[in-house]
Amino acid sequence: MTSRSFSSGDLDLRAELEAAGCAVRSGPPDHDLAQLAPLLADTVCWVAGTGPVTAAHLDAAPHLRLVARYGVGVDAVDLAAAAGRDVLVTNTPGANTEAVADLALALTLAALRDVVPGDRGVRAGTPKVTRGRELGSLTVGVVGFGRIGRGVARRLSGFGSRVLAYDPYVAPGSVPEVELLDLPDLVAQCDVLTLHAPGEEVLVDEALLGRFRPGAVLVNTARAALVDEPAVAAALREGRLARYAADVLAADGPDAPLLADDLVALTTFTAHAGAHTVGAVDGMGRGAVDAVLDVLAGRTPAHLVSPKGSS
Repeated sequence: MTSRSFSSGDLDLRAELEAAGCAVRSGPPDHDLAQLAPLLADTVCWVAGTGPVTAAHLDAAPHLRLVARYGVGVDAVDLAAAAGRDVLVTNTPGANTEAVADLALALTLAALRDVVPGDRGVRAGTPKVTRGRELGSLTVGVVGFGRIGRGVARRLSGFGSRVLAYDPYVAPGSVPEVELLDLPDLVAQCDVLTLHAPGEEVLVDEALLGRFRPGAVLVNTARAALVDEPAVAAALREGRLARYAADVLAADGPDAPLLADDLVALTTFTAHAGAHTVGAVDGMGRGAVDAVLDVLAGRTPAHLVSPKGSS
């Protein structure tokens, strides 16, 4: 087990594995090979966290039959190397959907109502009331209309927002609850843009920021790579973008463009906390443990992940 949060929810999944006859050991979450190699030497199933799973890791695990990715993303797993060694790879789609959708709404509301700056002002003895905007009166664009994007759209419907979506993998007309648009057209109509797309391609760059409505809010609970952070910082300083709220950051050191002192009142960040709820932890753990037990029993596990280009 190389996930920090495995079996830390309401379900005692570690005890369940041990009751099934498994010897359960914990390894470093960053998957440091020097530390992991002795553990991998006789490992049969690996519940892997977010660290890399490379060909070198697999070479150190001659008995490995399964990498059960604890979460959804498998970008850090060398799927081709796993397939070449007859190692199955699974993930846990849907386990953190509701948790991330909740956080996206929380960050959106915090940005629209200046919740964090308001708290700082009260604590400093300099309370200041700012004029916010009501979510139900705004148009919200959802970029990426998979499980999480649809979960966000469901929540927005309760506020009364107009919801638009962009997703090149969703056929027009297949989701009657929202209007699907090209990304530039979507951005031009939105007061809030919330990102839920996969991949590492930059979507919000200088050109796209130029199409945002004045006073728009950008929310990112997906991947830091989707956003050109220096361009977003410039747009905030110039007033072209009103607020940025995110659960992910590409740069987080002292020179990080979005952590500059002059942007404190315009940005809100959480520490990659989207999947960290009791329900999500239990869901990801349940999916991983089910995959382990299936493989050990000779059954085909659910949610197998294949290398790109394979069937």
